[in-house]
Amino acid sequence: MTTTLEAAQARSQGVRALADRPSQRRNAEDPSSRPHVRATVRDMDVRELRDATTNTPTGMVEFTGYASVTDTSYEMYDFYGPYLEIVANAAFEETLNRADLDVPFVLGHDQMRRIARTVTGTLRLSVDEHGLRVEATLDMSDVDTAYIVPKLRAGLIDEMSFAFRITKGSWNPSYDIYTIEKVDMHRGDVAIVGWGANPYTDAGLRSQSAEAAPKTRSRVYDDELQDRIA
Repeated sequence: MTTTLEAAQARSQGVRALADRPSQRRNAEDPSSRPHVRATVRDMDVRELRDATTNTPTGMVEFTGYASVTDTSYEMYDFYGPYLEIVANAAFEETLNRADLDVPFVLGHDQMRRIARTVTGTLRLSVDEHGLRVEATLDMSDVDTAYIVPKLRAGLIDEMSFAFRITKGSWNPSYDIYTIEKVDMHRGDVAIVGWGANPYTDAGLRSQSAEAAPKTRSRVYDDELQDRIA
Protein backbone atom coordinates (compact mmCIF):
# COMPACT_ATOMS: atom_id res chain seq x y z
CA MET A 1 0.00 0.00 0.00
CA THR A 2 1.31 3.41 -0.96
CA THR A 3 1.67 5.78 1.97
CA THR A 4 0.49 9.38 1.92
CA LEU A 5 4.11 10.58 1.97
CA GLU A 6 5.10 8.30 -0.91
CA ALA A 7 2.09 9.40 -2.92
CA ALA A 8 2.85 13.07 -2.28
CA GLN A 9 6.46 12.64 -3.36
CA ALA A 10 5.43 10.88 -6.58
CA ARG A 11 2.72 13.48 -7.20
CA SER A 12 5.20 16.32 -6.83
CA GLN A 13 7.22 14.79 -9.67
CA GLY A 14 4.30 13.84 -11.89
CA VAL A 15 1.87 16.76 -11.55
CA ARG A 16 2.78 19.69 -13.75
CA ALA A 17 1.27 22.49 -11.63
CA LEU A 18 -0.41 23.04 -8.27
CA ALA A 19 -3.60 24.01 -10.12
CA ASP A 20 -3.87 20.62 -11.86
CA ARG A 21 -6.80 18.44 -10.80
CA PRO A 22 -6.30 14.99 -9.24
CA SER A 23 -6.11 12.20 -11.82
CA GLN A 24 -8.29 9.09 -11.28
CA ARG A 25 -9.95 10.73 -8.30
CA ARG A 26 -11.61 8.11 -6.11
CA ASN A 27 -12.27 7.00 -2.55
CA ALA A 28 -10.22 3.79 -2.35
CA GLU A 29 -6.82 2.47 -3.36
CA ASP A 30 -8.30 0.25 -6.07
CA PRO A 31 -8.22 2.27 -9.36
CA SER A 32 -11.54 0.73 -10.42
CA SER A 33 -13.35 1.88 -7.29
CA ARG A 34 -15.83 4.74 -7.09
CA PRO A 35 -15.48 7.55 -4.53
CA HIS A 36 -17.57 6.52 -1.54
CA VAL A 37 -17.39 6.43 2.25
CA ARG A 38 -19.57 4.43 4.61
CA ALA A 39 -21.77 6.55 6.87
CA THR A 40 -24.62 6.08 9.33
CA VAL A 41 -27.79 7.99 10.11
CA ARG A 42 -28.42 9.55 13.48
CA ASP A 43 -31.15 11.77 14.94
CA MET A 44 -33.48 11.21 11.99
CA ASP A 45 -37.06 12.36 12.47
CA VAL A 46 -39.86 11.91 9.94
CA ARG A 47 -43.21 13.39 10.92
CA GLU A 48 -46.38 13.58 8.89
CA LEU A 49 -47.55 17.03 7.88
CA ARG A 50 -51.06 17.77 9.08
CA ASP A 51 -53.33 20.66 8.33
CA ALA A 52 -53.32 23.14 11.20
CA THR A 53 -57.10 23.51 11.09
CA THR A 54 -58.44 20.03 10.33
CA ASN A 55 -55.47 17.99 11.61
CA THR A 56 -55.66 15.87 8.46
CA PRO A 57 -52.52 14.68 6.62
CA THR A 58 -51.33 16.90 3.78
CA GLY A 59 -48.79 14.45 2.44
CA MET A 60 -45.89 16.91 2.30
CA VAL A 61 -42.48 16.27 3.88
CA GLU A 62 -39.58 18.67 4.30
CA PHE A 63 -36.04 17.36 3.78
CA THR A 64 -33.18 19.37 5.30
CA GLY A 65 -29.46 18.80 5.49
CA TYR A 66 -25.99 19.43 4.16
CA ALA A 67 -24.76 17.97 0.87
CA SER A 68 -21.19 19.09 1.61
CA VAL A 69 -19.43 20.13 4.78
CA THR A 70 -16.85 22.73 3.86
CA ASP A 71 -13.33 23.41 5.13
CA THR A 72 -13.08 19.87 6.53
CA SER A 73 -10.60 17.36 5.13
CA TYR A 74 -11.42 13.77 4.15
CA GLU A 75 -9.26 11.08 2.57
CA MET A 76 -9.34 10.49 -1.18
CA TYR A 77 -7.09 8.68 -3.70
CA ASP A 78 -5.75 9.55 -7.11
CA PHE A 79 -3.33 7.95 -9.58
CA TYR A 80 -0.46 8.34 -7.11
CA GLY A 81 -2.20 7.25 -3.92
CA PRO A 82 -3.91 8.80 -0.87
CA TYR A 83 -4.33 12.49 -0.19
CA LEU A 84 -6.60 14.79 1.79
CA GLU A 85 -9.30 16.79 0.07
CA ILE A 86 -11.12 19.91 1.25
CA VAL A 87 -14.13 21.72 -0.22
CA ALA A 88 -13.69 25.44 0.41
CA ASN A 89 -16.69 27.25 1.86
CA ALA A 90 -16.54 29.79 -0.97
CA ALA A 91 -16.59 27.07 -3.65
CA PHE A 92 -20.37 27.30 -4.10
CA GLU A 93 -20.77 31.08 -4.11
CA GLU A 94 -20.72 31.67 -7.88
CA THR A 95 -22.72 28.63 -8.91
CA LEU A 96 -25.53 29.24 -6.40
CA ASN A 97 -25.86 32.84 -7.56
CA ARG A 98 -26.47 31.75 -11.13
CA ALA A 99 -29.91 33.01 -12.20
CA ASP A 100 -30.69 29.93 -14.28
CA LEU A 101 -29.32 27.38 -11.82
CA ASP A 102 -31.00 24.04 -12.49
CA VAL A 103 -30.29 21.31 -9.94
CA PRO A 104 -32.67 18.41 -9.31
CA PHE A 105 -32.91 16.31 -6.15
CA VAL A 106 -32.80 12.70 -7.33
CA LEU A 107 -32.46 9.10 -6.23
CA GLY A 108 -29.17 7.38 -7.06
CA HIS A 109 -28.14 10.05 -9.63
CA ASP A 110 -30.98 8.80 -11.85
CA GLN A 111 -32.30 11.87 -13.65
CA MET A 112 -35.64 10.16 -14.25
CA ARG A 113 -36.20 9.83 -10.48
CA ARG A 114 -36.45 13.49 -9.51
CA ILE A 115 -38.23 14.38 -6.28
CA ALA A 116 -37.51 18.15 -6.19
CA ARG A 117 -35.83 20.79 -8.36
CA THR A 118 -34.44 24.30 -7.92
CA VAL A 119 -36.31 25.72 -10.92
CA THR A 120 -39.66 24.70 -9.41
CA GLY A 121 -38.82 26.11 -5.98
CA THR A 122 -39.12 22.71 -4.31
CA LEU A 123 -35.32 22.47 -3.84
CA ARG A 124 -33.41 25.27 -2.13
CA LEU A 125 -29.61 25.34 -1.91
CA SER A 126 -27.57 27.73 0.21
CA VAL A 127 -24.24 27.94 2.02
CA ASP A 128 -23.65 28.74 5.67
CA GLU A 129 -20.68 28.33 7.98
CA HIS A 130 -21.24 24.57 8.01
CA GLY A 131 -21.47 23.90 4.29
CA LEU A 132 -23.89 23.39 1.41
CA ARG A 133 -27.39 23.35 2.89
CA VAL A 134 -30.18 21.45 1.16
CA GLU A 135 -33.87 22.09 1.80
CA ALA A 136 -36.50 20.26 -0.24
CA THR A 137 -40.27 20.06 -0.06
CA LEU A 138 -41.31 16.54 -1.04
CA ASP A 139 -44.72 15.26 -2.07
CA MET A 140 -45.57 11.87 -0.60
CA SER A 141 -47.90 11.18 -3.53
CA ASP A 142 -44.79 10.96 -5.73
CA VAL A 143 -43.85 7.29 -6.01
CA ASP A 144 -40.14 7.97 -5.57
CA THR A 145 -40.71 10.05 -2.43
CA ALA A 146 -43.03 7.38 -1.06
CA TYR A 147 -40.33 4.81 -1.84
CA ILE A 148 -37.39 6.59 -0.21
CA VAL A 149 -38.95 8.13 2.92
CA PRO A 150 -39.62 4.82 4.73
CA LYS A 151 -36.07 3.65 3.87
CA LEU A 152 -34.59 6.85 5.28
CA ARG A 153 -36.76 6.49 8.37
CA ALA A 154 -35.63 2.88 8.86
CA GLY A 155 -31.95 3.63 8.23
CA LEU A 156 -31.83 1.33 5.18
CA ILE A 157 -30.58 4.21 3.03
CA ASP A 158 -28.41 6.67 4.88
CA GLU A 159 -26.11 8.50 2.49
CA MET A 160 -26.09 11.28 -0.08
CA SER A 161 -23.87 12.54 -2.87
CA PHE A 162 -24.00 15.44 -5.28
CA ALA A 163 -22.93 15.83 -8.89
CA PHE A 164 -20.86 18.83 -9.93
CA ARG A 165 -17.82 19.92 -11.92
CA ILE A 166 -14.65 21.24 -10.33
CA THR A 167 -13.82 24.49 -12.09
CA LYS A 168 -10.97 25.57 -9.84
CA GLY A 169 -8.77 23.86 -7.27
CA SER A 170 -5.17 23.55 -6.14
CA TRP A 171 -2.67 21.37 -4.32
CA ASN A 172 -0.72 22.56 -1.32
CA PRO A 173 3.06 22.79 -1.88
CA SER A 174 3.53 19.29 -0.44
CA TYR A 175 1.01 17.76 -2.88
CA ASP A 176 -0.82 15.90 -0.13
CA ILE A 177 -3.86 18.20 0.25
CA TYR A 178 -6.15 19.25 -2.59
CA THR A 179 -8.60 22.12 -2.05
CA ILE A 180 -11.66 22.45 -4.26
CA GLU A 181 -11.99 26.21 -4.66
CA LYS A 182 -14.87 26.52 -7.12
CA VAL A 183 -17.56 24.16 -8.39
CA ASP A 184 -20.30 24.29 -11.02
CA MET A 185 -23.54 22.61 -9.92
CA HIS A 186 -25.69 23.72 -12.90
CA ARG A 187 -27.27 20.61 -14.43
CA GLY A 188 -25.62 18.48 -11.77
CA ASP A 189 -27.72 17.07 -8.95
CA VAL A 190 -28.14 16.38 -5.26
CA ALA A 191 -28.81 12.68 -4.71
CA ILE A 192 -29.77 10.14 -2.10
CA VAL A 193 -27.50 7.15 -2.72
CA GLY A 194 -26.44 3.85 -1.22
CA TRP A 195 -22.86 5.09 -0.92
CA GLY A 196 -21.42 8.59 -0.65
CA ALA A 197 -17.90 9.99 -0.38
CA ASN A 198 -17.51 12.83 2.11
CA PRO A 199 -17.99 11.37 5.61
CA TYR A 200 -18.92 14.66 7.23
CA THR A 201 -22.19 15.80 5.62
CA ASP A 202 -25.50 15.98 7.42
CA ALA A 203 -29.03 15.54 6.18
CA GLY A 204 -32.40 15.23 7.79
CA LEU A 205 -36.01 14.63 7.04
CA ARG A 206 -38.86 16.30 8.86
CA SER A 207 -42.49 17.11 8.28
CA GLN A 208 -43.44 20.58 7.14
CA SER A 209 -46.58 21.98 8.77
CA ALA A 210 -48.50 25.17 8.35
CA GLU A 211 -47.24 25.99 11.83
CA ALA A 212 -43.57 25.51 10.74
CA ALA A 213 -42.61 22.60 12.93
CA PRO A 214 -39.13 22.79 14.50
CA LYS A 215 -36.28 21.30 12.48
CA THR A 216 -34.49 18.09 13.29
CA ARG A 217 -31.54 16.65 11.43
CA SER A 218 -30.02 13.29 10.76
CA ARG A 219 -26.72 12.22 9.28
CA VAL A 220 -26.73 11.27 5.64
CA TYR A 221 -23.72 11.72 3.46
CA ASP A 222 -22.53 13.20 0.21
CA ASP A 223 -20.09 13.80 -2.60
CA GLU A 224 -19.68 11.23 -5.27
CA LEU A 225 -16.57 12.93 -6.57
CA GLN A 226 -15.74 12.51 -10.20
CA ASP A 227 -15.96 15.15 -12.98
CA ARG A 228 -19.68 15.42 -13.51
CA ILE A 229 -20.31 13.29 -10.42
CA ALA A 230 -17.34 15.05 -8.97
